Amino acid sequence: MMKGAKPKMSTSSIYFMTLGFLGIQGGFALQNGNASRILSNFGASVEELSWFWLVAPITGFLVQPIIGHYSDQTWGKWGRRKPYFFAGAILAAIGLILLPNANGILQGTAYTLVFAGVFLAFMDASFNIAMEPFRALVGDMLPNSQRTKGFAVQTVLIGIGAVVGSWLPSILHNWYHVSNTASKGFVPDNVKYSFYIGAVMLITTIVLTIIKTKEFSPEELNSFDEIETQTKAGWWLSDIVQNIKNMPLRMKRLGVVQFFSWFGLFSMWVYTTSGVATHHFGTLPTDTSSSLFNNAGDWVGVLFGIYNGVSAIYALLLHRFVKKTSRKFVHVFSLIAGGLGLISMRFIPDPDFLWISMIGVGLAWGSILSMPYALLVDKLPAAKMGVYMGIFNMFIVLPQILSGIISGPIVKSLFGSYAMNYVAIVGGGLFILAALATLRVEEPLWNETADESA
Repeated sequence: MMKGAKPKMSTSSIYFMTLGFLGIQGGFALQNGNASRILSNFGASVEELSWFWLVAPITGFLVQPIIGHYSDQTWGKWGRRKPYFFAGAILAAIGLILLPNANGILQGTAYTLVFAGVFLAFMDASFNIAMEPFRALVGDMLPNSQRTKGFAVQTVLIGIGAVVGSWLPSILHNWYHVSNTASKGFVPDNVKYSFYIGAVMLITTIVLTIIKTKEFSPEELNSFDEIETQTKAGWWLSDIVQNIKNMPLRMKRLGVVQFFSWFGLFSMWVYTTSGVATHHFGTLPTDTSSSLFNNAGDWVGVLFGIYNGVSAIYALLLHRFVKKTSRKFVHVFSLIAGGLGLISMRFIPDPDFLWISMIGVGLAWGSILSMPYALLVDKLPAAKMGVYMGIFNMFIVLPQILSGIISGPIVKSLFGSYAMNYVAIVGGGLFILAALATLRVEEPLWNETADESA
């Protein structure tokens, strides 16, 4: 049987196909920018924050390979990946509503923090259910010649969603005068309402992706020359273990890059609010309910929105940048820029100028969200795209788990609970190590001609 080329998709179709990522990342940005603030409002100390954040990577570690494996095998009237988008969106929206209201379940700081940890885990697991199949969908729907573009479009929408999610608390407070302070043990209204808006945005964008995207049937996929014949699923644990053993060399080397990158990102997400509050706003590490602390929290949301906005703009240029250089060069350059950005936060005294640091972080984030996948996807067996994308996620969650375990004692013992030095030295240094590790990926650092696979 003669097999044909997979048809190219229009730019508008690619945007609709990945639109759900806008909503997912809006919710994810709310989590990244406000989880530490919420936990601090509920009474968590700075050295305890990373332990609560452990629930996020652990759930990702457990959920993503399983979801990837079964989404490879799922075929029905809804399609292959879309059932997971929808289920994940509904569950994540529930988590967004529950987390800032954890203090209303049972009164008392100890119980509140327990429920907050449970809701954070529930929310993150739901984001993973929705997120992982989107990565595989690019491999399913696009030919090799459009895959870098597809991941770049994802990054654009991720950036837009993250800007909206990151800026919502500040917008509600500064434009609509929603209070950004609350009684001790409670979450400010501007944060609560932001999470509610994020839940609506998440469901809306996922539903639009489901309506506007028609996945290829198994017969259509098997008719394309880039697709391998679909294989019958084995028992999920043994099958996943076998796939881990057989992962391509490029995936292993990119795994090292991801390990350093995401250890640095996790350090930034967990400790930037505390670091900015103490280093730039002059609060004490134990001061988590004052107006200064909450002003710092709002400003960190704005800063996170800036780096996500930079990443969205950068994503629009990535395809051309890759053609002029290489995917490998782009990732090395971007990670070094991110490392220097985090380091510079320690040496910029005025918080109003921390946006300069966020430019470098935004370049790194834009590349992290697209280049490792673009480098990886054409080296994966097409029939196992989902499970290998899920396994690749292990290189994202394992460094976060390790960071969650060891970061708290390091911040307390080495940095006296003042977190900015940790963000700058550890986070920035790890980004630069990730750039050096990228040099081992077997691709030319500089292409003499345009990279047609980009």
